[in-house]
Amino acid sequence: MRAASVSPVVLVAHGSSYPRAAATTRALARAVAAARPGETVCAAFLDHEGPRPEEVLASLRGSGFTSATVVPLLLTSAYHGRVDIPAALAKARTDGVDLAVELTDVVGPVGGVVPAPLLAGLRRRLAETGVPFDAVVLAAAGTRDRAALSTVDLAARALGGRLGLPCLPAYASASAPTPGEAVYALRQGGARSVALAAYFLAPGRLYDAAVESARTAGAVAAAQPLGAMPELARLVLDRVDAVGRAAPLAA
Repeated sequence: MRAASVSPVVLVAHGSSYPRAAATTRALARAVAAARPGETVCAAFLDHEGPRPEEVLASLRGSGFTSATVVPLLLTSAYHGRVDIPAALAKARTDGVDLAVELTDVVGPVGGVVPAPLLAGLRRRLAETGVPFDAVVLAAAGTRDRAALSTVDLAARALGGRLGLPCLPAYASASAPTPGEAVYALRQGGARSVALAAYFLAPGRLYDAAVESARTAGAVAAAQPLGAMPELARLVLDRVDAVGRAAPLAA
């Protein structure tokens, strides 16, 4: 086995007022580090929780590192991915943090491709509900960014294809349909047992809203957010490897 990269990995999450959300992100950082022993993996947050990305990068430079790989823990390339994270990296440079920083793709679909570990994680979370279902709603947070919405549509089609079942995208905010509306549409189309798949990385207000909307409309099960799953840890490392900053996973 080759040694792990000396370039640390910084996972950047949106952040939430829910304490469990930050705990989930930190648990994922530990899972990534466990999947690749010797790798330094840190968590950072754009809002609510600390530390901020620029603070983590400054601390890494102060510890003697000369480079870092930043992974956006985002399922779409909407505003936070296109604006907030680059702004945080620019602030670090303005503050004098002279690290060589590689920014990976988000952990959602990129270039029309839905990552296999993402689909595997969604399927596992659905299976964990222990409830049979004949249709699925893939519930996401929501955005007005059409390009970002198209990637959620893509993920819903891919998940439905893997399951061999109807699967509609839905949104807890900003976009239509709501999870409840999607559940209703599937039931009107003949589905009798609709499950909610959570297109969320961590728990929070919007995840709770999505679950409530779906259950009110008759959903029989609601999967948990992806969280610190092995599949998500694998996906993070795939993103890191794609920018050439780390060795393959240990066997």
